[in-house]
Amino acid sequence: MRTANWIKEPRWQVAGFLALAAALNYADRSAISSVLPALRADFALSDVQLGLLGSIFLWSYALGSPFAGAMADRWPRPRMVIVSLVLWSGITALMGAANGFVMLLTLRFMLGLAESLYLPAATALLADHHEPATRGKAMSIHSVGLNFGVVLGGAFAGYSADHFGWRLGFWVLGLTGIVIAFAARRFLSEGPQVVTRTAVVRPSVGEAWRYLARVPSYHVLIAKAMLAGVGIWVFFNWLPLFFRETFQMSLGGAGFAGTFMLQISTVIGIAAGGWISDRAAGRGVRHRMLIQGLSYLAAAPFLLLFLGQPSFAVVTVAVSFFSLFRGLGQANENPIICEVVPVQFRSTAVGLMNTCATAAGGAGVLLAGLLKKAFGLDAIFAGISLLFVIAGLALLVAYRYWMPRDTERAAAYSKGWGS
Repeated sequence: MRTANWIKEPRWQVAGFLALAAALNYADRSAISSVLPALRADFALSDVQLGLLGSIFLWSYALGSPFAGAMADRWPRPRMVIVSLVLWSGITALMGAANGFVMLLTLRFMLGLAESLYLPAATALLADHHEPATRGKAMSIHSVGLNFGVVLGGAFAGYSADHFGWRLGFWVLGLTGIVIAFAARRFLSEGPQVVTRTAVVRPSVGEAWRYLARVPSYHVLIAKAMLAGVGIWVFFNWLPLFFRETFQMSLGGAGFAGTFMLQISTVIGIAAGGWISDRAAGRGVRHRMLIQGLSYLAAAPFLLLFLGQPSFAVVTVAVSFFSLFRGLGQANENPIICEVVPVQFRSTAVGLMNTCATAAGGAGVLLAGLLKKAFGLDAIFAGISLLFVIAGLALLVAYRYWMPRDTERAAAYSKGWGS
């Protein structure tokens, strides 16, 4: 296919715009991690209060995600994406005007609710536009946007805090999202499957939940998301502060190192993982889960390098290789959901999984704040390896025993939708 024709296809325009929106989504949520030292100095905050700023976002995100998933299975998904983008961007801009801990905490809670509307709708919208042959690559493009956003938010917020004060970064990020929202209708559209079934009655929330309750592979994905969510959100929230305190970096330097190092390898892993995932699916869609399980097992040992007061070079190796293999696994996650869950329940499935992952992640971020003084962040980071070993083994069990049956049942159920 010629490049010009490829770019003009609506399905790839959707993927490209959603990748941009995803970058802003994660930039806005992660920007605060790079300015924690500035917030601590400005408002006299403790480590527990800093941890709570990360946790409250994840808990409100968890609270809103089931409703967001149910809404995205019933309302136009492009509209859900646009509404979420406008809301979270406005809240991010307001964070630049925060006058104390209570206002920061309130805005972080609101940000979680607003951002929870996005991912269930965006994931299902990509699946609506892409068949299995290109679904892995399309979702990898989206995941690359998510992970690039962490770097963008962390580095830009840290640099702005060093040179202009911590508030400017939130104003710029928020206003940028509002501007981009005006262009959304040019690139977003309903997928072909939805357009051809506009007369079909949407399933009820109870019907969706009853179906998902009988999908063992999905239960394993939720367990995996909770285990990995603890580890990933602890990294997102505390790694910049680790670099600041351990290696005496500036806010901009710590923000960049704590996000770029974590995310550039993840982006490479996701980009390669999307291609590998689609290739593996050609031999049988359940092989996506095999790749994810093996990738998580390969990632885990590198975190043990945090033990023993590692040098900056050792930390670089640990974070880079852990992130690379995590990215390879992550590229398979949403395509797996689309294989084991029928088309009419996908947003609900993503919403419920987001709830479990972010609720667990919020608990992990707060727990890290409580344990930081007693054990240190290096020991906490090393302990995450155990969570990834358990998650990897659970995925391999699901691959072996449950995914073949679950994929067949989902395909049959999707085929019967609207018939």
